[in-house]
Amino acid sequence: MSNKSNTIAAILAGAAVGAAVGILFAPDKGSKTRAKLKEGLDDATHNLKDSIGASSEVLREKFAHAKKNLDGTYDDLLSNMSYKTEEVISFLESKLADLKAQNAKLQK
Repeated sequence: MSNKSNTIAAILAGAAVGAAVGILFAPDKGSKTRAKLKEGLDDATHNLKDSIGASSEVLREKFAHAKKNLDGTYDDLLSNMSYKTEEVISFLESKLADLKAQNAKLQK
């Protein structure tokens, strides 16, 4: 587990222990304690949804940027391949011309 995961796990464990101790020694009535717990849970749920939404937006932006870079790289690769293909064809044509010339000398 990474250091960050250990820290998060420790924080969550501490929060759970703190909540349990708080409930056991709470001076309020059960209905008030339940209302506070529900409010805390609602806040935590809302915060988690916000965090997930922000994280997913960041991921979407990173994937869009990566896709754009990949598309550009692909286009550059195709362009370079086309240029290299022309070089190879020119080289082969010149070699073919040389071979034809050598063949013509041999046939005389």
